[in-house]
Amino acid sequence: MSPVPPEGWEARAERAVARGRRVDRWIPGILLDSPLSRLGYLAGTAFGFTWGTLWSTGRVERRAGLWVFRGMPGVTFGRGGVCVGGCFLTGDGHIDDRLLRHEAAHREQWRRYGMLMPLLYLLAGRDPLTNRFEIEAGLADGRYIPR
Repeated sequence: MSPVPPEGWEARAERAVARGRRVDRWIPGILLDSPLSRLGYLAGTAFGFTWGTLWSTGRVERRAGLWVFRGMPGVTFGRGGVCVGGCFLTGDGHIDDRLLRHEAAHREQWRRYGMLMPLLYLLAGRDPLTNRFEIEAGLADGRYIPR
């Protein structure tokens, strides 16, 4: 079950998303939703595919437009899994349609930001309740808050 978030988290989440959108205004348009960002997405996908191929001990399948690599050792991904380009790298936990929808939203973020995505995600912070990318992908679908 997902943890119960602290009181007032919604307001902090709204501020984080607004702050992220302000940052987006400073990014040159040629880097967003462009052939350059698409190239970055493809590079991220290639890296994710390679990493998943090296470490996955479980089933590899195509679901919801993602390459899903199961059975990854915990040290090879963060939290319950990580989306790198068009690849979802995860362990042996249950994967349902809601989680795949959350990860597919991250795939779309990769397409929008390309190779800026890892840097922007890092700057957004580790707390999913204030990380604009997790918020925009859906905190409940990502199992960060109760559904």
